[in-house]
Amino acid sequence: MNFKEIKELIEILDQSSLTEINIEDKGNVVNLKKEKETEIITPQISQQPMQQVAHQQELATAPVVNNADNTAGAAEISGKTINAPMVGTFYKSPSPEESAYVQVGDSVSNDTTVCILEAMKLFNEIQAEVTGEIVEILVEDGQMVEYGQPLFKVK
Repeated sequence: MNFKEIKELIEILDQSSLTEINIEDKGNVVNLKKEKETEIITPQISQQPMQQVAHQQELATAPVVNNADNTAGAAEISGKTINAPMVGTFYKSPSPEESAYVQVGDSVSNDTTVCILEAMKLFNEIQAEVTGEIVEILVEDGQMVEYGQPLFKVK
């Protein structure tokens, strides 16, 4: 194998979901391995048991979340907010055919379910944990959210 062929193999490995390529050609052996990226996950303890909900919605594309925009947006939000207790995908309803848990103008109490966050194929119902009226929904259905990101503005 020549340098160009090895370089092409590296590019193929980098762009694929493969983690390792082993090739033997004319007595030469090439072993390529991709290092695994590690992700730090902080577990969140909820007072209510986690429940799995059948959610059939498929997303063609998910919006990209820009961390710089989120931190700037969080600083601008004043008053009470309902924040994401974990990283996940935000869903405003239990399924695409059903209506949203809450809408602007709805009153919520501590135990009102306001949305679902999907994390690692588990669908977690999120409670308001505040009392008031929803004045703004700060994220779109199907959007990835980060831990602590404001989801709803409440007055």
